[in-house]
Amino acid sequence: MFRLTIKGILSHKRRLVGTCSAIILGVAFLAGTLVLGDTMRADFDSLFRSATAGTDAVVRGSTAFGDEMESQRQPVDASLMDTIAELPDVEAVAPELEGVGQIVGADGKAIGGNGPPTIGGNWIDNPDLTPWRLAEGRAPASQGEVVIDRGSAEAGDLTIGATTTVRTPAPIPVTVVGIATFDEYDSLSTTTYAAFTLEEAEQYFSARPGLVSSIIVSAVDGVSEEELVASISPLVASDSVEVLTGAELTSQLNEDIQNDFLGFFETFLLVFAGIALLVATFSIYNTFSIIVAQRTRESALLRAIGASRRQVLGSIGLEALLVGLLASAVGIGLGIGLAVGLGALLDAAGMGISTGALAIEPASINTSVVVGVVVTVLASISPAIKASRVPPIAALRDVAIDRTGASKARAVLGAALSAVGVAVVLATALNGGDGALARAGLGAVATIVGLVVLGPVVARPASRVIGTPLPALRGVTGNLARENAMRNPRRTAGTAAALMIGVGVVGLFTVVAASITRSVDEVVEQSFAGDLVMESTNFSGSGITPDLAPALQAMPEVDGAVGLGFGAVQVRGSEPDLTIAPPAEVATVMDLDVAQGALETTSEDGIAISSRWAEDHGLALGDAVPVDFADGQSEVLTVGAVYDSWELMGDMIMGPSVFNQHANQPMDFVVLVSLAEGVSLDAGKAAITPVAEQFGAPEPMDRDEYIDTVASGVDQMLTVVYAMLGLAILIALMGIANTLALSIHERTRELGLLRAVGQTRAQLRAMVRWESVIIALFGTVGGLGLGVFLGWALVKAAGTEEGLAAFAIPTTALVVLLALGALAGVLAGVRPARRAAKLDVLGAIAGE
Repeated sequence: MFRLTIKGILSHKRRLVGTCSAIILGVAFLAGTLVLGDTMRADFDSLFRSATAGTDAVVRGSTAFGDEMESQRQPVDASLMDTIAELPDVEAVAPELEGVGQIVGADGKAIGGNGPPTIGGNWIDNPDLTPWRLAEGRAPASQGEVVIDRGSAEAGDLTIGATTTVRTPAPIPVTVVGIATFDEYDSLSTTTYAAFTLEEAEQYFSARPGLVSSIIVSAVDGVSEEELVASISPLVASDSVEVLTGAELTSQLNEDIQNDFLGFFETFLLVFAGIALLVATFSIYNTFSIIVAQRTRESALLRAIGASRRQVLGSIGLEALLVGLLASAVGIGLGIGLAVGLGALLDAAGMGISTGALAIEPASINTSVVVGVVVTVLASISPAIKASRVPPIAALRDVAIDRTGASKARAVLGAALSAVGVAVVLATALNGGDGALARAGLGAVATIVGLVVLGPVVARPASRVIGTPLPALRGVTGNLARENAMRNPRRTAGTAAALMIGVGVVGLFTVVAASITRSVDEVVEQSFAGDLVMESTNFSGSGITPDLAPALQAMPEVDGAVGLGFGAVQVRGSEPDLTIAPPAEVATVMDLDVAQGALETTSEDGIAISSRWAEDHGLALGDAVPVDFADGQSEVLTVGAVYDSWELMGDMIMGPSVFNQHANQPMDFVVLVSLAEGVSLDAGKAAITPVAEQFGAPEPMDRDEYIDTVASGVDQMLTVVYAMLGLAILIALMGIANTLALSIHERTRELGLLRAVGQTRAQLRAMVRWESVIIALFGTVGGLGLGVFLGWALVKAAGTEEGLAAFAIPTTALVVLLALGALAGVLAGVRPARRAAKLDVLGAIAGE
């Protein structure tokens, strides 16, 4: 049986390629994702080890407020350095201040800010305590002097003696006196670095004089990191301060990057790899189903000459195993190339971190192989079982064509699963509550499984409806195409299911993206009473200086201007979504639907909170609320207003006069402007733009431009998603083409007879192409319906928590997707149609 299986595989090389193609692409995506993740992890580890190479111990705040986007760690008292330096185990000690300092190039454009940090801090002279090395020039010695990294110097065309600006976020005029490298690299990956004197850095990156981000310590020769930490710990014993070894710091940095950026990045890619593999599973299942149907007589003959059911089952299983191994091996090779390509794309986008060779971990390779083989074998189980049940008497009959229909049990099971899934999704979407997204996800899975099971039941009537116009358009050819699609509903449904899932995910993201844009439009329309917006869109840039809003407020063309910053505090053990802005000034540009109190009368040392947050935490108007800040201090603030419209301003509004006393680096991210009466938008923009440029702020936008900017950001996200889903769609289309190609062989005699009774080659090609279109439209229409329904549910479930206020159906986009589905059907059917048209008429009739 083993030799027979090998001969069977080798005698059908074209079929082997078609069978392997889907799993190759799926495994390639998975392997590429895992290898890229391993490489990034290894690169980060190398960078962090270099960054902490001279650090035997670090003293820093033990708690950090905020998430990865707005994280602020509690500072430490610099006076601890004197005490630590007296220890006999200590060789050297240095303070470290760190914040955001974005360098402006010679062309006036800011460098970086698209993901990797733009670091500002103090220059540390001792090379044993820092990985930064002076490559040119000297260290900063006075106000306005900086050392910058070589990567930024080259990107910004800056040399020793050049004058430029560092945004902190206030624009600071500086002179470049030194250029540094990070160990042997030009930069710390693609981050930027600007180092001032300690005294000047304290002005920009410290909440108060005498506070530093951390204290770095090196040990004398012969003293281990653990011994050094043991010596330091009793001197700084405090709940707010911790002492880590250099190894512990490296491990924690790796853990933080894994939990924040890298974990999300890998999960994002793995989700799409999973979708691609799921689609590939349907294609593999379909392929093996057809192969088994075509080899029915062969299986029966084996049974007739003494082969057992187990041997027939084992033969199919062995074929699947070998195909899975071969496809996985090729997929891994392609995946490694894909990882290189993705890394190059990240580098081109300014987000690359590569500092070494590609990291190929055995665990990732083994995982890819196991997943590829398991998916292939699982997809072949049902066809293999069916092949083993072929009775020996079937060898005497012509049973090469599989006409399997849909059973009543399948109809009942599919309808039940679909009903349960839809009910769960509807209940979750309409009622919301904690864990709504998770429940909606479970309901979505049940719905998809139910639709897949139910597919063969609806395939025949759906194909009849979709193909209804064909007899009128294409005559007998169109009618034959429709009948062929209806002939085997299970095969039609299985082939279309792969496309349905891919299109369904595309439709879901399209609906969610349209709903996000509509929600922003409605929230801005309802809440923003101003005229112009300036927003910092750089992910890791310097933001906007808080000095800009007062400068605009003083202009005669401006009626009101307020800067919005974001920060992190703790209230009763939880962290509200905090906006930093004077509540009274917010009232001049925003309508937050205040339910209690008034923003206008809320004092600078008061707070305004959203009604939902007040309800969740048992707060009311006039309550005195203890607020904990990241610098370890607390303030008691009074609730001066409670508002209902929280989507733009979050859960809490706090005045900058309070928050900035505790912030290392105050900055705004948005400035809202209300123009004076009689000032047009164009005149207002013309007046404000020079002032914005003076402070290094972005250009002002009106409402429509701001909404377009948000929409463009959503469109960019969609472009990435579509690119990721493109592979799944490609696999689905290859599945359609493969199914049709195999069915051509199955229907050789039938096609020969059609040609014999007068059907032309062109008519035969058209028949196969239209059959492909029917299958593609069946999958596309089902996918669009599924995507719209699940998109609606997701928007409704996330509405309360995430602020998605509106649901939108992007009709134009969905119509385009439908048209693309039909076009994809035409393209998928081109090659099988050509092959069918080339059949020799007499040979086909003879079944050759």
